[in-house]
Amino acid sequence: MANTPDLEFFYDCSSPWTYFAFTRMVPLAESLELPVRWRPILVGGVFNAVNQQVYKQRESMFSDSANSRKLDYYLKDLQDWAQLCGVTAIMPPGHPISSVKAMRGAFYADEQGQLLSYSRAIFEAYWGGDNPDITSEDVLTSICGRVGLDKQAFFAAINDQRYKDLLRENTEELIERGGFGSPTIYINGDDMYFGNDRLALVEHRLRTLLST
Repeated sequence: MANTPDLEFFYDCSSPWTYFAFTRMVPLAESLELPVRWRPILVGGVFNAVNQQVYKQRESMFSDSANSRKLDYYLKDLQDWAQLCGVTAIMPPGHPISSVKAMRGAFYADEQGQLLSYSRAIFEAYWGGDNPDITSEDVLTSICGRVGLDKQAFFAAINDQRYKDLLRENTEELIERGGFGSPTIYINGDDMYFGNDRLALVEHRLRTLLST
């Protein structure tokens, strides 16, 4: 359709709120019969460029006893959202774990027509509680097996400069367009929404556009 909204979803698997938004966005887009342009990024690159205060805020919440009430509510909120979305979300030891290899791999998975199943598997590995170390070759190999990706081709891709550049370019594009974290959703290029809790606004806007 000529008036079909352009819907983009910038994401990194190392955010639980992105996991929830991803889980909800898939059926929402399907129900509206809208394609989604899934845009893998490295959220650490975004934070380093335009949102460095997030590191201090995270450290303060997890290490300062004065913030125990906030941390307790954060963890409750995490589980409430996980239950709503029907997923497991366990804060992994050493969080945040580097997602650079996994997010490079998303581009290779996309070329193989497996982006959604691969992304879901990466989220499940990171937040599922069993083996969240997505820097591990064994974990990534297991994910390749689950979604039907060729292991040798996958590891060749994530070490290839082209895939490194694709991840960097998406990350830089998000920064240039005003983004500051994950997930960031755009409708028609410049209508930006940040965060899992903005999905209701995204749905409202999409339904409005589709009705005109």
